[in-house]
Amino acid sequence: MTSLDPAIAAALRQISTATITLILLKKGLKHIWMKGPMPLSTAKGKRLVGPAFTLRFIPAREDLATPESWSSPKSTRAAIEAMPDGVICVVDAMGVQDAGIFGDILCARMARRGVTALITDGVVRDVMGVVETGLPVWCSGVAAPASVASLTFVDWQEPIGCGGVAVYPDDIIVADDDGAVLIPKAHVEEVARLGIEQEKLETWIMREIDKGVPLPGLYPPDSATRARYEAERGEG
Repeated sequence: MTSLDPAIAAALRQISTATITLILLKKGLKHIWMKGPMPLSTAKGKRLVGPAFTLRFIPAREDLATPESWSSPKSTRAAIEAMPDGVICVVDAMGVQDAGIFGDILCARMARRGVTALITDGVVRDVMGVVETGLPVWCSGVAAPASVASLTFVDWQEPIGCGGVAVYPDDIIVADDDGAVLIPKAHVEEVARLGIEQEKLETWIMREIDKGVPLPGLYPPDSATRARYEAERGEG
C-alpha cells in the first residue's frame, strides 16, 4: 500500500467533509460521500484520515456462508491480519441491515493492529463491546445476527461500492460527524491545499456574521468581500 504524506494527512484533518464535498463537486465529482455510514463511536470528535483498505461481501449462499467459512484463507479474519497500521477499513456490505459484519472481537483486533477506523454501509453486532474496543466506527446501524445470516465474504483489497461510492484500495478517506467521504488519490494534494484555504475563508466569514454583516455578497463572497478578506489576511 502507498502511504499518505504526514503533512497532507495533517492538513486533511483540518478540513471538514462538507468542505471536501464542495471542492470535489466543483471538479465534477458528485458521488464521494457515502450514504449510510454515520458515526457509531468516534475518536472523541476528531476527524480521521487514512488510505482505504477494502473488504467486500456478496449475498449469502448457504453452502458458502457458514460459520466454518470464518476459518477459510479468504475470511474476514485473514483480511484483518493483512491490514497495515493506519488504514481505514471500508466494507461493502450492500447496505444489508439484518446481519452484523463485525462484532467486538474482530473490532478489538483491528484496534490492536492500529487500524484507524471501520466504515461500512452495513451494520455491526455486539454494539456495546464494539464501542468499548475504542475503534472508531461509521456504520448504518446494529443487528444481532452474524454476517453469514445474510452475507458471504469474498475478498479484500479490490474495488468495492460502499454507500453508493466507488472505492479503490488506497483512495483517501476522511470521516467526521457528517459521515465519510472519499478523495481520489489524484486529487488529494489539491484538495488539501484548497480545503485549508476554504476553511480559513469560512472562519473569517463566521466572524463577519458575528459582527452583523448580511449574507448577500458575503457568502459566497463577491469581489469586494474577497478583496477585504485578502487585505485583512495580509494585515494578520
